[in-house]
Amino acid sequence: MERRRFDSLDFDNFVYGIHAVGEALAAGERLRAIHVAADRSKDAALRAMLAQAKERGVPIRFERRVFFEKIPFKAHQGVVGIAPPFAYASLPDVLATRRSPGTLRLIVVLDHLTDPHNVGAIVRTAEAAGADGLVLPERRSAGVNATVRKAAAGAAEHLPIARVANVAHAIRALKKAGTWVAGADPAPEALQYDRADFNRDLALVIGAEGAGLSALVKRECDYLVRLPMQGRVGSLNASVAAAILIYEALRQRDRSLRP
Repeated sequence: MERRRFDSLDFDNFVYGIHAVGEALAAGERLRAIHVAADRSKDAALRAMLAQAKERGVPIRFERRVFFEKIPFKAHQGVVGIAPPFAYASLPDVLATRRSPGTLRLIVVLDHLTDPHNVGAIVRTAEAAGADGLVLPERRSAGVNATVRKAAAGAAEHLPIARVANVAHAIRALKKAGTWVAGADPAPEALQYDRADFNRDLALVIGAEGAGLSALVKRECDYLVRLPMQGRVGSLNASVAAAILIYEALRQRDRSLRP
């Protein structure tokens, strides 16, 4: 019985951990079921979340610990939600999206980031900053799996995310639609990020961990931007760099955020 139940589940569709499941519910994710360890059935921390799930008609199933022993995520805390397969947008869908009429476009493009924690953190930052969408490649990249969903903390439900066969081709489509493309790169000729013009329809391209932007993607960018590095390390974590650039774009666009 237990084996048949797991054979029908796709771990990429899991939302795991009490806070991640609660945030998924709060974000309006359409969970198919929530599985809770039977020995947590009287846990006060779960009561509000389970009450909300019942209100929304989400089935709740109390499981023996053997159920959770088969789950490959260590931080599940005896609570997992089963989400439907993630619904990716198309690139034309992303280009057709603007958070508010008349506002400047902001799209984040990921050039083969493989760490799902980084991808999830960038999704969360992009959505929080009001970005219009995110683009990532179909191959050699983390897709929206369980770890990305957990790191994104519900943001993936609200941000259009497109998967494309070729990042360089996607960048050309963005430019054809009137979007300027800025690539994050430490090259000496790159503009320091706070001196670059982000106050325009913009796509920010973040390179892979370690490797950075591929040569072809770098050539397709309209201009490159860099973050000042004054310590001994040569680069920042991809999600940290993305957050700085995304919020610099927001700062330039919103006069109320300027000092």
